[in-house]
Amino acid sequence: MRERNALASSVETVRALERERSDALEFAEMADAEGDEASLNDVSAQLAALKARAGRAELEALLSGEADSNDSYVEINSGAGGTESNDWALMLLRMYSRWANAHGMSVELVEETGGEQAGIKSATLLVKGANAYGWLKTEAGVHRLVRISPFDSNAKRHTSFASVWVYPVVDDTIVIDINPSDVRTDTYRASGSGGQHVNKTDSAVRLTHIPTNTVVACQAGRSQHQNRDEAWKMLRARLYELELQKREAAAQAVADAKTDIGWGHQIRSYVLQPYQMVKDLRTNVETSDTAGVLDGDLDEFMGAALAQRVGVTRDAEAP
Repeated sequence: MRERNALASSVETVRALERERSDALEFAEMADAEGDEASLNDVSAQLAALKARAGRAELEALLSGEADSNDSYVEINSGAGGTESNDWALMLLRMYSRWANAHGMSVELVEETGGEQAGIKSATLLVKGANAYGWLKTEAGVHRLVRISPFDSNAKRHTSFASVWVYPVVDDTIVIDINPSDVRTDTYRASGSGGQHVNKTDSAVRLTHIPTNTVVACQAGRSQHQNRDEAWKMLRARLYELELQKREAAAQAVADAKTDIGWGHQIRSYVLQPYQMVKDLRTNVETSDTAGVLDGDLDEFMGAALAQRVGVTRDAEAP
């Protein structure tokens, strides 16, 4: 039923675009016949907006992967560099939260480990919305920041790194068998806000899948039971993502971006000093609007990475 609804929505989107385009062209013909420049300008703006919507719909049609329509976990970890990298990880957390909110998606903070002075060492977001994983999977990799450090009294330029890992929420219809003896469970005291009960009991839960060395943690719930349940969901999702990677690697001759994640393989650079530039190193898409990107304006980067991922080249001049 979910697949049927998604297909019906896609068909209706195309039909709506066709209707609006037809109406706009008809109105343009009448405005041209009457020499109405103002109306022609309005139609031109309307057609430009339609083109943008059509471009996004075209990209969404590429989201045909097995888990693309699922909700998504986004895990952010700061790299070496202490406070600088911790602050950069917090900036990425804010960036993805804003992107999700701008697209009508909900965001839940599942786990967060604060930095010693500022920022965060790690955090996990749960993003719920249409095609959340399909869009966000293009963001997996290492992100590099260059700026004048606000924590350096000498105002020197610093380079910081943080990694982003993205994996889908496993649907209830997908069964992931995990041998309990392969999983080590650790409990610890949660950090951050949450009240006395959360901070004074070992309510946080960390699971380690020994065969794959996959680690997940949850401290969002008030009880250890709640956190344990959520951590198991996260672990199933992580192992499912690993299986998806194996399938992609077997089906494609060229390894895709997600299998190449490492501290020496950054996918995007964010330069705030000495000039303003965000550049994706996979697609060469770049912009000088660094403030917009850090506020969540990521569609151009995601779209280009998604098109490249499925081997599709978009024609920007197509009608």
